[in-house]
Order: sequence, then structure tokens, then C-alpha cells
Amino acid sequence: MEKKFFEAPTIHVSDITIQVADLQRSIQFYQDFLGFQVMKETADKAMLTADGKKALITLEQPEEVVSKQRRTTGLYHVAILLPERKDLAIFLKHLLQEGRQYTLQLGASDHLVSEALYFSDPDGNGIEVARDRLSESWNWSGESVQMSTEPLDADGLLEQASEEWSGMPEETLIGHIHLHVNDLAKAKKFYVEGLGFQEVTAYPGAAFLSDNGYHHHVAINTWNGEGVPIPDSNEVGLKFFTITYPVKEEIDKVIQRLEALGYSIHDGRVKDPAGNQIFLAESAK
Repeated sequence: MEKKFFEAPTIHVSDITIQVADLQRSIQFYQDFLGFQVMKETADKAMLTADGKKALITLEQPEEVVSKQRRTTGLYHVAILLPERKDLAIFLKHLLQEGRQYTLQLGASDHLVSEALYFSDPDGNGIEVARDRLSESWNWSGESVQMSTEPLDADGLLEQASEEWSGMPEETLIGHIHLHVNDLAKAKKFYVEGLGFQEVTAYPGAAFLSDNGYHHHVAINTWNGEGVPIPDSNEVGLKFFTITYPVKEEIDKVIQRLEALGYSIHDGRVKDPAGNQIFLAESAK
């Protein structure tokens, strides 16, 4: 893991808040299975951390919660980025041993820039657990990075699983967020012209966006369909995620650009054209 992609001056996703149907069930999954620590818990909220200092994922159970609906905008998956390949290997071994107690739809891919495992939490919220290859090995053509979806060498990976899973390593981060949107062109304009990301890869119906030469901090797709509806506010799924900027002056410029594009910002929060809510935050000193 190269921290330059997740600290100032790089714009990056730092944390996410997810709405769940049963808080205690979700805590059990994220704590006992994934290995996060509960940093703070109330009757309707739990803040999860890897290092005991910073919350990466917050779980909330809204009043009159309703289950995740199909074919809407919202969260496709959130990527949990592990520091080293051996960490992913140990997690894969753990996933194969312990994952059977959950109804997990498993996937695994080699994206050339990273290796990744895919599954869902008990509410159907998509999760990717990944590790990055060193950026020196990424293949760039101008401003585009080569990515692909190839089979993961699971056997080769498991050869590095010399230990048992003991929880998320302290250096674990949110690697990226991947979103369902309902108009790719509008969403791309919002994230590029408004928030300041650069498009680095395009797939059919999708765009991958980053800052400072990363493979992607945000991805957007219309794989649920063009024009699909926005979820209700009490529905399971994404509540908001945080994009961190190096200094307040950068956020002020973002707000000016967004307002010029016709978006309203209240207390540092803005919604993209597909209704996905974002909190704009300054990097911690």
C-alpha cells in the first residue's frame, strides 16, 4: 500500500456510512468476521476502525428501515484496502474457512493494478477486500491506466497465508467507492469538473476516477440501468461517504465549482446527480 494516494495532497475517500436493517447483526459481521474494532456504539450506530483511532465504516440503523431495493442508484461496493499481499492471502484463507456461515456470493479478480475479493454484507451491501500492486508496475497510456478483470491466482495467493486472520491490519484504509448512478455523463461531469477527479479508465457503462495518479478513488456505473430511481432515505445502503481534501481552500474552490454547475452544498454535504450523498472534509493535520 502506498500511502501517498490516501493523504494530502491527494483527494481521496476516507470513510463511509452505511445504513443497515439490524445493527447488531451487522456489528457481528463487521467485527467478528471482517475483523474491525468497534470504536463507539450507540443504540442505532456503530463506528468501526482498524487502528483504534479513525472510523473507516459507520453502520446506522434508521427508523422504519426498509431493505435494499433492486435497480436503484447507490452503493455498488466499498473497497477495503489491505496493506500487503500476505494480508489478502490470510484473509482469503479466513474467508474460505469462516465465510460459509454467511450467505456470501463470492467473487475474485486480478485487475492488473490490484487483486480483489468480492462479497456482500448481510444486507446486500457490496464489499471488496483488496491489495494494490506497486504503482511502478501499473501500465499507463497517457492519462489512462490499464485495468482488466482477470481470474485471481487464488492458489498462488494462498501460498502466502502463513498465519491465521486476527483482524484488520492497523494500516487498512478505504481504497475506493464504486457507485450506481443513473446518468453516466452527468455523474462524470459532477466528479470531474465539480469535485476535481480525473477519469483514468472507461468501461462500457462505467468510468473510473482518481487523483494524483491512483488507479481509482471513485468508480461510477449505470449497470443498474439509465434513469433508475434514487433510494428512499430510510433504505438499507449508502448514507454518505467522505471525500477528503488537503486544505479548506480546496474545498472552497470545489463548492464554487459545484454551485456554478447548479448543485447546493449544506454544511459540507452535497448530493451527486444520482442522489449519492458526499461529505467534503479537510485532511486531518
